[in-house]
Amino acid sequence: MAVFTLECVIYSPGAALAGLGFGLSLIIAIGAQNAFVLRQGIRREHVFAIALFCAVSDAALISLGIFGLDGLIALAPWLIAVMRWAGVVFLVFYGAFALRRAFRTESLEPEADGEARAPLGATMLAIAAITWLNPHVYLDTVMLMGSVANSYHEARWSFGAGAVLGSFAWFFGIGYGARWLRPIFRKPRAWRILDIVIALTMFAIAASLALGT
Repeated sequence: MAVFTLECVIYSPGAALAGLGFGLSLIIAIGAQNAFVLRQGIRREHVFAIALFCAVSDAALISLGIFGLDGLIALAPWLIAVMRWAGVVFLVFYGAFALRRAFRTESLEPEADGEARAPLGATMLAIAAITWLNPHVYLDTVMLMGSVANSYHEARWSFGAGAVLGSFAWFFGIGYGARWLRPIFRKPRAWRILDIVIALTMFAIAASLALGT
């Protein structure tokens, strides 16, 4: 005979604040995803769609961690290996593209303000690959976040809600806040520096994934 139990969910402001702080501590570090969102924010290309995608992806991964799917990842480590090498290949190619772009003359023209220079579909495919092909996302968000959230027991959904709020605040913040950097990026040299930093970030993360660190 099947027995169904109703989970007791308790709202806890303290757990929510802890989740907010812990979530921000994981995503604020400079990485491939943040670098991509920052660049698109400066160019004002599909900012809302990109920020929403990143935040919703984080929310989905955090929810999976709270549901306890970290155990599934532990039982199938080959999934992490597959994603790791797919991520390495993608990051190397994207880094090479950014490095190639760095040595081209590019500035932000006032009359091009607000115009999309890249198709939405291609842009979303790029951020999807950066987000979902990075196994660190699963290790940090699903396993680490999930284990910390579940330590709060009945208040774990409050912890998760705080972490999700942090993700939305962060991605929309850097996406739309990047516009304040536009005067700086009217100079081609600034774009070169940004693209070189992006390329080095991609290469560093790719090397870290390849070495399993």
